[in-house]
Amino acid sequence: MQARALQARAAGQTVGLTPTMGALHEGHLSLVRTARRENEFVVVSLFVNPTQFGPSEDFDRYPRDFAGDRRKLESEGVDVLYAPPVGEIYKPGFQTYVEVEELGKRLDGASRPGHFRGVATVVAKLFHIAQPHRAYFGQKDAAQLAVIRRLVRDLDFPIEIVACPIVREPDGLAMSSRNAYLGAEERRAAAVLYRSLTQARRCYESGERSGPSLRGTLLDTLASEPLARVDYAEVVDPDSLLPLARVDRRALAAVAAWFGATRLIDNVLLG
Repeated sequence: MQARALQARAAGQTVGLTPTMGALHEGHLSLVRTARRENEFVVVSLFVNPTQFGPSEDFDRYPRDFAGDRRKLESEGVDVLYAPPVGEIYKPGFQTYVEVEELGKRLDGASRPGHFRGVATVVAKLFHIAQPHRAYFGQKDAAQLAVIRRLVRDLDFPIEIVACPIVREPDGLAMSSRNAYLGAEERRAAAVLYRSLTQARRCYESGERSGPSLRGTLLDTLASEPLARVDYAEVVDPDSLLPLARVDRRALAAVAAWFGATRLIDNVLLG
């Protein structure tokens, strides 16, 4: 993979990378299409990264569909599908990790200790392996996006990080590979995530600037759905992920909740 990417760069081609864990849906494919428009050489990585899953999380049952993913990527004109085995990324005796210390402990990092250590490590490795000029990530994973941007700044990666809009189902639910876990009632209930964000955005657009008040709107709306077990609901700075007392600059309203055994996240930008 590295040799092929360096060959493309030597030929004057720009390299675009979309890192994924597979089970591809329209959200992933929107990233791929953007990469295809903006680069001559497009790489999609497919790797279910064990180091970003906790011991009681869903690594073993995470959706996998290599054949289907390959067909989708071929139809999108992707140049290389890089799907390494775990032993290629984490060779025997592997012991070097990347940690974005404070940022990695906020939002999903607070709920999933060690998660962003695994994300930062595998992304740093993929950047070295695929040698991209640009890398494409979804806005749905807003905390991950903040961590990766900080990683790129702090370690001086010569890579442009491109954030792409969330792709939603007709009822507003953000597309996610984990949506496949939901039963019919849980799927219906999960639409409350986007309803809560929409309500907070309406309040913001009507002039509300108090962070705690906007957070209260998120929580009140989530509480209206009995099947939703809230993990977090926050209004934060999109770069630092720290709570905002007053929203007088761009802000991120972010929520996470459990529906049965499935944890889902979503967010909207304010301002």
